[in-house]
Parts: sequence; structure tokens; C-alpha cells
Amino acid sequence: MLKGTLDISRTGMGYVMVDGIADDILIRPGDFNGAIHGDLVAVAIRERKPAGHRMKGIVKTVLKRKREEFIGEIQLGKGFAFLLIETDKPMPDFFIHHTDLKGAKHGDRVLARVIDWSADREKRPQAAVIEVLPPERIHDAAMKDILLEAGFPLQFSDEAVEESLRIPVAITPKEVSSRRDLRGLCTFTIDPLDAKDFDDALSFQLLPNGHYEIGIHIADVSHYIEEGGQLDQESFARGTSVYLPDRVNPMLPENISNVLCSLRPQEDKLTFSVIIEMKPSGAIIKKWLGKTVIHSCHRFTYEEVQAILEEKEGLFSKELLQLHTFAQQMRTQRIRNGAINFSSQEVRFKLNELGDPVGIMVKESKESHQLIEEFMLLANRIVAEKIAASQVEGKPVPFPYRIHDDPDEERLIPFIEFARKFGHEFDRSSSAAIAASFNQLLSTVQGKPEQHVLEQLGIRTMAKARYTTENVGHYGLGFEHYCHFTSPIRRYPDILVHRVLFSLLNQQPRIDKKMEEKCKHTSDRERAAMEAERAANKYKQVQYMKNFLGEEFEGVISGVAHFGFWVETVEHKCEGLVHLSSLSEYDDFRLIETDYCLLGMRSGRKFRMGDKLWIKVIAANLTKRQLDFEWVLAAEKSK
Repeated sequence: MLKGTLDISRTGMGYVMVDGIADDILIRPGDFNGAIHGDLVAVAIRERKPAGHRMKGIVKTVLKRKREEFIGEIQLGKGFAFLLIETDKPMPDFFIHHTDLKGAKHGDRVLARVIDWSADREKRPQAAVIEVLPPERIHDAAMKDILLEAGFPLQFSDEAVEESLRIPVAITPKEVSSRRDLRGLCTFTIDPLDAKDFDDALSFQLLPNGHYEIGIHIADVSHYIEEGGQLDQESFARGTSVYLPDRVNPMLPENISNVLCSLRPQEDKLTFSVIIEMKPSGAIIKKWLGKTVIHSCHRFTYEEVQAILEEKEGLFSKELLQLHTFAQQMRTQRIRNGAINFSSQEVRFKLNELGDPVGIMVKESKESHQLIEEFMLLANRIVAEKIAASQVEGKPVPFPYRIHDDPDEERLIPFIEFARKFGHEFDRSSSAAIAASFNQLLSTVQGKPEQHVLEQLGIRTMAKARYTTENVGHYGLGFEHYCHFTSPIRRYPDILVHRVLFSLLNQQPRIDKKMEEKCKHTSDRERAAMEAERAANKYKQVQYMKNFLGEEFEGVISGVAHFGFWVETVEHKCEGLVHLSSLSEYDDFRLIETDYCLLGMRSGRKFRMGDKLWIKVIAANLTKRQLDFEWVLAAEKSK
């Protein structure tokens, strides 16, 4: 018996990748045994092949379902009903008993939960309607379906919600006495305007010796979540909150994420803190880690803090300006030590009251964002250094480090060759030298036409950050030790970090033999959340661009493939595909991978990443979440 995740292709064939086996195992459609795409399954080998050929297997049992809720259409018959699922993957129809329809009629779209999976091919799985989705909520249903497709349930179980409501709100004097009481300090939060879950706060005070004491306070979620309880199990299964353009699918119930643990102003809150003492020069001379109780004086938005930093006046301006000075010093030192300074742009949609996109906003990282970012990075690093320096019986403590490997060599070499065409040279003598070369390039290209393409391609050479007990450091940040400690409301690994750290501080070290397994699960959940967020953004792009069918816009080529190239519109930051077939009347274009371009065999015309051109919006398919563009010749544009 082998264990792996079933991946079903559009052709209907299944493949299972098993750790320790190089090639995936082929599963024919008749051998799924009730499993669907994304399920964790146990597989038996039914046919072995010579080296280099795929083994064939059969699913013996489903170990864990990827999802148990589905959106589909009700089909009514005489005395029975079925739920039909729209998907490009093979999917059974679900039987629904008439008592479980919740008033749904023939043709209604509904959200349903499976109540009985059957491996018997003659017996259909059974589902029950949770909610009937009215036609006017088609886009809401699409967002829900994206979450379900990625394996994120839309609701918490009744048991988990009940458990969350049973948690006492009041902070007892006994609990306060077991913690460092910091309620008298100047403390505030800085978050986005629409944020409701405030994970972190900063405190600031000038000490009698002329030094500064700065507290980085994180919501003490692990204090409230009983390990192994229903709430803990469900938050671990989710692994992370998911942020879609029009909603948040939270890792924890709202009562915890937005009320109990959120560091709201003018309320006493339990926190886990990293407190540092800094000289006016910025040198850190003392560090303290432990449980605390705080009282936030004020809730700032990033925009408010940015205005204070620029105008040098306003509420807590003295404290904020000093924190800003320290943050910029840490940022400069971090980059000097090898951190790669990729710039970040966040595209967000302006939504109306129905959740429909009516505009696009581009949010850039400003100094107010960097202030919070640098102190959170510092806290994460200090915690990881503390754990890395600890041992139990001469062995490292199992701990979820956040690691980032060196750049992928296969991707790095073509990128270096491409960058050379723009006059940029790379020193490949060491990892630190590569990082320095990246920073030199990123500094040099600021404001130049090639900036966007080189930044995007540079990011693609990077390995993916992940959680693991193997502490190999974080290449992109230039840290030898790093973890995630600062967002336990929305990331489960931070809860694991809090538990391990508290056990060490309490001199009762926790040895979790399943920590690596938990790291893998939370890394997988993080990737699933990112894919869901990308799919939702793409859906909103298509929904928005349906308003501009037939119109022409300037764009930048953002990717190339053998079947065409992608263009991102300058005005909307929305990406669509120009199919190769639409270019056939002009030339025979071939992909030149080393130059990231499509090259015309007769004319020598190039469509290269980063090139500007004009396109026409010709199709917007919401079901496929796909935009189709057509290249507009400059001569035609001038007409």
C-alpha cells in the first residue's frame, strides 16, 4: 500500500505521486474506487513496468477527502434529486433525498455537503443541500466554488463554533499575574483600513538610561485554542486564512479572529511578546521573550501613519518617527547582509455593494508598511534564533522554520544570460554574490523600460519558501534563522511556533515527532490558498474586463509560451492571452526560450517579455476565468 494525492487530468486519467518514488502511478478511471481529484488515497500496485515506465495502480481506499462541499445544479426526477457539478474533472452526480433539498427546485444552484461517500460504483454518494444560491449571486457562488475547489470549507462545524463561544472573554487577575503587565505603555496597532483581525501591536518607551524599549506584541491565540480540540483540528486542516478580492475565508471563527484575539484599541488583550532594548544608534543590546498583557491606545491605518511620517506631526508622531528611523536602519542593514530587495505591487479591486469590480487600485509598499514589516521580521528572526540555540538531550527541538532555498540553477542561468542583454552582469561565485548582483540589478533598472520584465523574471528564478524542521535559512531575507511568529490569527504555523516557544520558556520542552508532517501540510495549504487567491483575482479581472469587449488598450507582454503570449493591460493590470493562431496571418512565430520571446521566422518580428503593444479585448470567459486578447498592429491603431 502506497499513500499519495490523486491528480485527475482533463482526459480522465488519474496520477498519484508517492514520496520516495520518482514517477507517478497511473490510475485508470475505473480504478478510482470512489476517489475524486485532490483526495489523499491508498494505492495498490497492480502492474509494474521496467525502469522509465509508469507503474499502474488501483485506489484501495480514500484516506482523506480534499473537499466535502460542492456547488452544483439540482436535477429533479420522480421521487429523487441529483446534484450535477460543473467541472473539467470527472465527478460523480450526488443523490439528494427529497427531505434534504431545503426547498431547492429543479435547475437551482445550491451549496451542498456530502453526507455519505460510497465506494460502491453502483451506489451514488449522497449529499444534503446547505443553501440555495439565487441567480443574482452567481459571482458569490463562483468565489465559494474557488474556495471549495482548493479544499477550504466555507463554514466551521457546529462543534467548533460552540467551542469558540465557550471560551471565556474575561481576563482573570490570576492570568494577569502570570504575565508581564505592559498595559501602561504607549501601544498601538497599524493595519490596512479594512482590517478586523489585528494580529500585532507595537509599544514604545524611552528608558532612564536614554535607550529605547520596543515591544512587538502578538495575539496569544495558542492560549485560547485547546490543542487537539475540534477548533484546533479544523484550524489546522485549513492551515491559513484565504484572502479573496471580496471576502476572507478565516482560519479561525470570527468570534476569535475579530473579537477575542484581535488587539482592538481600548481593550486589555493577552499577547506573546518580543521586547528589545535599543541604543539611539539602533544597536540591540537586550532581548526578552514571554507572555504579556497589553492595552492598545490607538488603532492606526497605514495611510494615517504614512501621513505622520511625511508631515512629521500628529498623534504619537515622536514615537512613530523614531520607530521609522530604526526600521529603515534595519532594512538597509538587511539588504547589505544579502536580503534581495524585490519591490512589491499589490493590485486590488474597487468593489460596489454587490461585490462587483468597478475599478482597479495599485497599492505599493510605502514607509508605513516597511515600519511594521521590519519589526515583524525582527521578531520572527529573534524567535527562530532562540529555538535554534536550544537543544533537548543534545538534539534540535522539532520546530517549523520558514526556509527559502537558493535560486533554482536551471532558471537562474537563462535569466543571467537575458539580463546580460540589458548590460547587467552577475557574480555567481557564491550565494551572497548572487544576492548582491540581484540587488545591483534591481537598483539599476529603476524607472527603465526593462524594469518590469527583469523584476518578474528574477522573482521566477527564486525557490518557493516553505515550512520544515530542517533549518537551512532564508535566502531571500538573508537570515540564517527564520520562522513565522507574528500572525497566529491567520497562519497555523505561527500557533505551532508559539506552543514550542512557550514550552521552552516554561522549561518543559515540547518534542513533537509529527512536526515535519505538520510543516508539509501547512506548506501545502499555503500553496492551495495562493492558488485560490490567484483564481479569484483572475475571475474578478474577467468580470471587470467584460465591460470593455471590443475596446483597445496599451499593454505589456508578461509571459510567452509556444501557443501565444500573455499581455497585462497598463491601465487595469488585467492579463489576457494572445493566441498564436491569431498571429498566423502575419508570420510563422516560434518560441525562443532563451530570449523569452516569440520570433517571426520570415519577418524577424519579436514579441518579447516586457515589450509594450496594443491589444483588443475579444473574449471574457468567466467559467474558464480566461481573457482573450488580439494584437493590434501599430498601423491599424493609428487609423
